[in-house]
Amino acid sequence: MKEAFWLIERLNEFYNRTAIVWNGKSYNYLWLTNRIAYWLRVLSDKDIRRGEVVAFSADYSPDSCSLLIALASNDNIIVPLSGQLKEEGRDYLRSSNAGWFFVMKDSKSSIRKLSMQRPHPLVKRLQNARRPGIVLFSSGSTGRPKAILHDFFKLLERHKQRRKKLVTIPFLFLDHIGGLNTLFYTLSNGGTLVILKERSPRRVCEAVERYRVELLPVSPTFLNLLLISNACQDFNLGSLKIISYGTEVMPEETLKRLHKLLPRVKLLQTYGLSELGILFSKSRGSSSLWMKVGGEGFKIKIIDSELWIKSEFSMLGYLNAPNPFREAGWFNTHDLVVKGKNGYLKVLGRSTDIINVGGQKVFPSEVENVILKVPGVKDVTVFAEKNPLLGSIVAARVCLKEPAKETPEEFKRRMWLFCKKIIPAYKIPVRLIITDKEEYGRRFKKIRRRV
Repeated sequence: MKEAFWLIERLNEFYNRTAIVWNGKSYNYLWLTNRIAYWLRVLSDKDIRRGEVVAFSADYSPDSCSLLIALASNDNIIVPLSGQLKEEGRDYLRSSNAGWFFVMKDSKSSIRKLSMQRPHPLVKRLQNARRPGIVLFSSGSTGRPKAILHDFFKLLERHKQRRKKLVTIPFLFLDHIGGLNTLFYTLSNGGTLVILKERSPRRVCEAVERYRVELLPVSPTFLNLLLISNACQDFNLGSLKIISYGTEVMPEETLKRLHKLLPRVKLLQTYGLSELGILFSKSRGSSSLWMKVGGEGFKIKIIDSELWIKSEFSMLGYLNAPNPFREAGWFNTHDLVVKGKNGYLKVLGRSTDIINVGGQKVFPSEVENVILKVPGVKDVTVFAEKNPLLGSIVAARVCLKEPAKETPEEFKRRMWLFCKKIIPAYKIPVRLIITDKEEYGRRFKKIRRRV
């Protein structure tokens, strides 16, 4: 509790400000600190001891936010899980070796004790040092989700420096490094979290107008949905100062459309990984994908076009996978980048997403950016499909604004004629699927695999 106490003291400074808006009701910082004290009493009454691994399943709420801080104050190893998780949740509990499990839904909660094995050596290290930890899980897009263990104090440390007080919608979930960053940034600066039950474009825009939201941290996929929905035109978004985006590559076409629609809003590209934390980033401009990344506590280098990062805020390690760090603590992000002038760089995509067509490399984001310009296209997801001759071919799932206007064959020919003027033939999708299904997962990131 010694090091986490600065956050409690900081929250006490803002006692009469609104900390959280949830279900249309406002909760001030005095309520929040009192609720943290309440959860500390619950932990004591249930004999949940310092250092024990405690999981909880919840979305943002006044209770989940206050429980999270109480667990850190109790030096627990915290495992936040999304309330939407089902089957995979059992594997997450096993991987983290949780001894307790809170389930929080709306204003109700339940607690149960779990059987657990001998703690992982990395967990034991935190327990011996009487320091809280937090376990996050990778998306699992390239295999079994990895259990990522952080020293909670290290993640929290960078929020000691005072910054702007902002009204924010915490869009990314509590089990996401970006969601935690939003939570700690907002509360440590006396801002307000406007919590939504439904993360749809219309509900987001409605909340921005009603609560004068200033910061909206979201994914590029959500921003494309926002443009498709036309919800921006139905609400007053004049309070918005910053839209930050990350977690995946932003199509340049989507960024240009958004900048044209909201020219007074600063569009900021962010960069971070669950293993390393969130880096400082600076976009060249609101319509540019070039950015600088790094900041205090981070070092970067580029080897064979891949971005490597060394972070003072990096994880202690995986609980269910080998150590990924190289000599002196460098981590390969597997993000392919190009260097520009004055220290700016551009992320092209993950090396694992590259489509190898007969030895030629194709970046899905490049192809998506071209197809988004084809008249009548709402959204597109490009992915690899195995081919016995070429190794892989380029495939795409396309969502059309008016699918009944033409046959799939007619659209494919129209798309081909459009694309061949801009990109080489080997990059144009050979297999095309017209769909009206969602092309993203629960974290609003594109699903780049055959469905």
